[in-house]
Order: sequence, then C-alpha cells, then structure tokens
Amino acid sequence: MSSYQELLTSWASKLTDYDKQEAESLVSWLFEHHLGWRRTEILNEADVNSFPSKIFEDLERLKTGEPIQYIFGKGPFYGREFFVSSATLIPRNETEELVHLIIKENRNAGLKILDIGTGTGCIPISLALEMNNPEVFAVDISEEALLIAQNNAVALDAKVTFSKCDILNQTPEVTELDILVSNPPYIPEQEKTEMHRNVLDFEPELALFVSNDDPLIFYRRIAEMGNQLLKLNGKLYFEINEKYGNAVASLMQDLGYSEVRIMKDLNQKERLVVGILSI
Repeated sequence: MSSYQELLTSWASKLTDYDKQEAESLVSWLFEHHLGWRRTEILNEADVNSFPSKIFEDLERLKTGEPIQYIFGKGPFYGREFFVSSATLIPRNETEELVHLIIKENRNAGLKILDIGTGTGCIPISLALEMNNPEVFAVDISEEALLIAQNNAVALDAKVTFSKCDILNQTPEVTELDILVSNPPYIPEQEKTEMHRNVLDFEPELALFVSNDDPLIFYRRIAEMGNQLLKLNGKLYFEINEKYGNAVASLMQDLGYSEVRIMKDLNQKERLVVGILSI
C-alpha cells in the first residue's frame, strides 16, 4: 500500500521528458481525471489500495511523450474545455492572451470577426461567447480540424460559422470585417531539432511548420487578404514566433496597417502583433 504522495512522486519520476514540476502536474491531472481527486486532496490522503487499469495505460502513453490533452481528448482554454485531436494543435496560454486582448480592446456589439487557421476553434468560440453578440466566422484547411471545431461549438453552445479554406490559394468568402485574427504556422523547418518531442512527434506538422525560405508566408498572405476583407479601421491580430516581431510589424506597415504594436506575453516574449487597416 502506498500513499498518493508517494505514488505522485514515483510516477512523476518515470516521465523523463519533463522537469519535476511539470511531471508532477501531469500525474496530478491523471489522478484527477480518473479518480476525481484534486491535488490538495491527493496530498492530504493517506493511502490507496488500487487504481483503475486505464490510469496505467495512460501513464504509459505519457511516458512516450504523448501530450495528456491528446490522451484525454480535451484540454482547457480560457475557462472552458475543448475537444482536441491529433488533427489540431493543443490550445496554449499565449493564445489565451491573444483572445483576452481582443476581448479587452473591442467592446462594441455586433462586431464581425474571422479567425484563420482555427484548429480546435478555441479562438472564435471564446470570442463568440465572451464578446457582445459578435458575428463570428472561422476557416481551416483541415477537414478533421473543422470537425473538432464544430463539435466544440456545439458542446459549448457557441454560434460560429466554419468553412474549409486553403488561404495560400483561396480567399475566405466574408468581407466587411471588424476583426481578422490568426495564429498561423510560424515555426521554420530548421527549428525542428530544438523542439520537444511531445510537440514534434504528436502535433500536426501542417499547423506548425513553414519553409525556411519564407517563414512569414502566412503573415504576408493574411495581411494582404486583410486589405480586401477588413473594413477601413478594421483590426488585424496575429500570434507570432517571438523571433519575427519586427519583421511581421514591418510587412504590416508596408501593406497599409497603422498603429502597429508588438506586444509581449506574460513570459516577456514578443508573441502578439496588432495593426489597424488605414488605407
């Protein structure tokens, strides 16, 4: 018989791809998911006699580096749970900051919004639920991702219109936008060697990587489309690779955006760029 604390420490030590704190957090999540125990209860509980067999299966998957969100098929974002799959990126904290910024800066009712490269739909669904009666659209190239996004919208009772679009070759059929937002692929292929295997081996390459020759290809294309899709004084919001803040801001200015801001996330990394269409 072992205490929960002993098992927490022992199991976390098996997750060698993670530091101690993150490993213990993942094991705590396993306990909570399978047993309904929160971390404070785990730490206060004395002993445990048995676990359901599924928890051991999930621990083995964690040991391979598979993200726990894929194991459970869901992950948290901006106070809600979203379905995820191997066809979608896992929603991240930086993207929550992007959503929060949009909500904070846009209080008017009935704003028309388009999210490009929607994945799980976490951005447009959160905006649809948190803003004042917006009209929200979202596109993605992946039919599998769009299915996950639509399921999330239904589960969370959010009104979002989803459609398939290859933005490098097509233009979304929605105009007169107040807000255009995107968290597009932005990791150059050459940076694969620097990435953790739980991202590299499991998350969809289509949503992550761009050519070394043109890492700004999606930013340029989306900013160009913004000239057609946004109203005058409409806003363009990007999540970016922290290495390309100045480059993204410069191309936006060249394409007619003013008041361009590069903004840091909570980790003091340049992760957001915002501009206003002024031509």
